[in-house]
Amino acid sequence: MSILTRILFAIALVAPLPALGAADRVALVIGMGKYEHVEPLDNPVRDATAVAETLEDIGFKVTELVDAPLQTLLKTMEDFAFRSETAELALIYFAGHGVQVQGENFLLPVDVQPRSNDDLRRQAISLDSLLAVVDRARKMRIVILDACRNNPFGGGISLASSEEQVDATGARGLVMAGGGLAASAPDRGTLVAYAAKDGNVALDGAGTNSPFARALIETLPQPGLEISLMFRQVRDKVLQDTGNRQEPYSYGSLSGVPFYLAGPAEGQEALPVDDLVTAWSSLPKEREPELVALAETGDTRSMVALAARRLNRGGDFRPADAVSWYSRAAEAGDPQAQFELARLYEEGVLVQPDPARAKALYMASADQEYADALNDVGFFYFHGMLGFDPDVSKAMEYFERAANQRHPKAQHNFAVLIDRGQVPGKGSEDAADYLYAALRAGVTEVLVTLQQKPELFTRETRAALQRRLQERDFYTGAIDGSFGPGTNRGLRRAYGLEE
Repeated sequence: MSILTRILFAIALVAPLPALGAADRVALVIGMGKYEHVEPLDNPVRDATAVAETLEDIGFKVTELVDAPLQTLLKTMEDFAFRSETAELALIYFAGHGVQVQGENFLLPVDVQPRSNDDLRRQAISLDSLLAVVDRARKMRIVILDACRNNPFGGGISLASSEEQVDATGARGLVMAGGGLAASAPDRGTLVAYAAKDGNVALDGAGTNSPFARALIETLPQPGLEISLMFRQVRDKVLQDTGNRQEPYSYGSLSGVPFYLAGPAEGQEALPVDDLVTAWSSLPKEREPELVALAETGDTRSMVALAARRLNRGGDFRPADAVSWYSRAAEAGDPQAQFELARLYEEGVLVQPDPARAKALYMASADQEYADALNDVGFFYFHGMLGFDPDVSKAMEYFERAANQRHPKAQHNFAVLIDRGQVPGKGSEDAADYLYAALRAGVTEVLVTLQQKPELFTRETRAALQRRLQERDFYTGAIDGSFGPGTNRGLRRAYGLEE
C-alpha cells in the first residue's frame, strides 16, 4: 500500500465529498489595563483593540475582551475553547500584566489581589490554561503574550527563593522566580510568542501602543508573508524600536506546512496544506534567503521547508540538497524531518533503499508522538512490514496514540477496530468518543460515512454517538441508534457546519 494512503479501512462513499467548511480562523483578544489593586497600564486596551481590528481585517472571527474580572475571563475562555475546536487556526492575544511564579507563567485579570503564591494561582490565569483553550484547533494554535511589562507587586523580584515571605509591614508578598515570564515548551503545532525573551520585561511604550503591539499591527496585514517569517519581522521591528532593549521570542513549533495569516500575495495560489512540496514551493523565491537565515540559526521547520522546495521537479529541483536539509533537521531531533526522511529511505526515493534506517527514523519520530509516524508504525506492526514483527497489541497501542494526537485516519481506524471488538477493554462508548473527536477535528470522510452509511457501525456505537451529540446540545432526539434527519443535523453541527 502506498505510504500516502496507509490506512486499515478504506472509507467507501456512495457520492463524492460535498464542499464542506467551518470557521477558518478565530481569535480571542484580551486587554487588561485598569487594574484595581496593582499598578494600572496605559496601553493594553488600546493594543488589544488595535490587534483585534487588524485580525478582523485579515479575516479572523474575533472575540474581544477588555478590563475583565477573573470570572468573566474564565467564562469567555470556556466559550472560545468550544468554538476553537472546529477552527483551522485558533489564536489568543493577551496584553496586560504577567508574572512568573516558581517557573509558571500567570496572566492577571483586573481584579487580581494576591497576598501569596497560592492566592495568585487562584486569582490569575496560567499560560497552561490558555494553551488548553486553543489545544483542539484543527491545524494551528498560537498564543501571543504582550505581557510582563513590569512587576506589578512592587518591591523587586527575588531570585533567591520561591517561598512566601512576609515584608516589613507584616503583609505577605509574592516572591517570584525571576523577572519576566518563563520559557515554555508547547506541543507541536502550537506557538507561544512572547513580547520579550524569557526572564526579561516587556515595555508598555511611550506612545499609544506597546512596541510589540505596534510591530504586530504593522506586520500582520502583509499578504504572502509566511507566519514564521512574520514573527521574525516582528522581532526585528521591536529590536529596532527599543534600541535592542526588548527582543521578542517564540517557543514551540508550528505545523510543517506554510501558513499565511493575511492570505497569499496577489498572484500567489491558495496553498494545498497537505502537500508539503507544493505548499513550500509556492513561497516567493525572494523570501528564500529569510528561510535560509532561520535554518542557519537551527530552526528545523525552515530546514524542512528548504528540503521540500528542493524536491519540486518544476522548480529548483536539487534532491541531494533536499536530503541534506532533511538530515540536518532529523539529526537535530525534528520529528517531521525524521518522518519525511524515513519515507525516502523506505521507498528508495532520491536515496538507496534502507529499510533499517527507515525503521529507526519512523521510531524516532513516533517516540516524539508525531501523529503520522505513530499511525504508520501501527500499520507496520499490524501487517508485519519494514522489519517490524507482526504484533496486533503493539499496533493497537500505536493506533491509539495516533488517534489521541487527532490523526484523522487513526481516529477512524481506531473507532472501527473498537466497534469490531478488536481492542481489548474498549467498547461502543469508546468508539463513539473517537468518532465524535474525528467530527470535531474536521474529518470530512467520517462525517460523510456516518451520514451515508451509518450501518457500517453497530447500533450500540451509533446510539453512544447520539448521546455524545446530545450531551453537547447538538441533538435532541431519541437515543436509538437510528440516524435520521435529526441525527444527521447533529453530526453536521458537531463538525462545525451552521444550519
